Amino acid sequence: MRIFDSGEQKNRVPPSQTPDPDSLRGRIIDAIKQVYDPEIPVNLYDLGLIYDIEIDESARSTQIRMTLTSPACPEAQTLPNLVRAAALSVDGIDDAQVELVWEPRWNREMMSDEAKLHLGLM
Repeated sequence: MRIFDSGEQKNRVPPSQTPDPDSLRGRIIDAIKQVYDPEIPVNLYDLGLIYDIEIDESARSTQIRMTLTSPACPEAQTLPNLVRAAALSVDGIDDAQVELVWEPRWNREMMSDEAKLHLGLM
């Protein structure tokens, strides 16, 4: 499992300000894009494993629904924890919960075009 640090300095949101949810969502997605599947050289977001990101601005928290490529994935315990850590690394998020779901079942069509291109599926 790899979490890549781009080395970029993020803009710090003062705790007294409520971040814009679209901007916050984008930063959460960017953080999750640093978490890669251990067997497929594509990040979890572009693989289509992240189904939903809900943000509660006032609580500075996020609820993330995700799946895995297979219920038998050997990283079933690790990947949700890495996604949670990625979300918590975002300025403006103090709490993150990750729910692992199996419906809808993941398939290759859920991958981004970039992921499909990278894997030679397009």
